[in-house]
Amino acid sequence: MALFKDRADAGEKLAWELGATRDLRGPGTVVLGLPRGGVPVAAEVARQLGAPLVVLVVR
Repeated sequence: MALFKDRADAGEKLAWELGATRDLRGPGTVVLGLPRGGVPVAAEVARQLGAPLVVLVVR
């Protein structure tokens, strides 16, 4: 059995944990996402925290 339904579900749960442990909803918060799987997770975290999402393309 998988821990998460999909990457969006993982991002939603991560955002909840981050919001519960510290206040990250301030103006200085930026969420970074890496392609190939990390962007859907980061997008959900950014949405939940009301923070901008920056996608980092690395090689």
